[in-house]
Amino acid sequence: MTVMLKRVYLEITNVCNLACAFCPGTERRPGFVSVEDFRRLLMKLQGRTEYLYFHLMGEPLLHPQLEALFSIAQELGFRVILTTNGTRLSEKGHILTEAVALHKVNVSLQSFEANDGGVLEDYLAACVSFVKEAAAAGKLCELRLWNQGGLETLNDRIRGLLEAAFPPPWSNSRTGKKMSERVWLEPGETFSWPDLRAGDLGESCFCYGLRDQIGVLCDGTVVPCCLDHNGDIALGNLFTQELDDILSTERAKQLVDGFSRRRAVEPLCRTCGYARRF
Repeated sequence: MTVMLKRVYLEITNVCNLACAFCPGTERRPGFVSVEDFRRLLMKLQGRTEYLYFHLMGEPLLHPQLEALFSIAQELGFRVILTTNGTRLSEKGHILTEAVALHKVNVSLQSFEANDGGVLEDYLAACVSFVKEAAAAGKLCELRLWNQGGLETLNDRIRGLLEAAFPPPWSNSRTGKKMSERVWLEPGETFSWPDLRAGDLGESCFCYGLRDQIGVLCDGTVVPCCLDHNGDIALGNLFTQELDDILSTERAKQLVDGFSRRRAVEPLCRTCGYARRF
């Protein structure tokens, strides 16, 4: 049976220009997906999802051929959601506003805590300028503050600057605040990333991995979700296998069956703090 997915997290690079406290990073070899390999991956994913998330590890705006990747996504009928730390928006933002395939941009504002030597006001000004331009171009823009639980001071400073840029009142949305047309502020709590060296949190949990999403690392490795930052649950490789074959492996079926019973069968999943939200 063909599995239809709500989203696929497609990592176009695992290289990042920051080292944020809330992000575990990756121990994998640094890499960028080539234009040719990107097309190969999308051909394997065509008809399986509408939405591609240029996100897993890495900063996608570092990719030197980002425009070409957007063109291929458009050609093959995908809609792209991109997550960025915002530090390269002044340089690369025009690529995003001009990309027909781009549906939404998520800007992780809490990333500023790792921006050594940066000036918060300058950083926010660049982010605000970009989202206003992108929203005017019809793109959805989500400004994220996933820092409740440790970075509240930075959170408050950022919120104050956003209020100056987008004067309240803001309307309530499902998970945050709508600041203007097509621009939202989404707060969130920190959580413990899954890591095989972390403590076992127990088997009782649930996850949508393989149920409505998969991750594809920049080397083609298929993982269950966007939090498998080291590729510990490597189910197969999309460069050498078909997606149906990968999702039909015994390991993949056991993982899905386990979560149907609200049980984590993989050691990595037993360390995931995010899965406890469900």
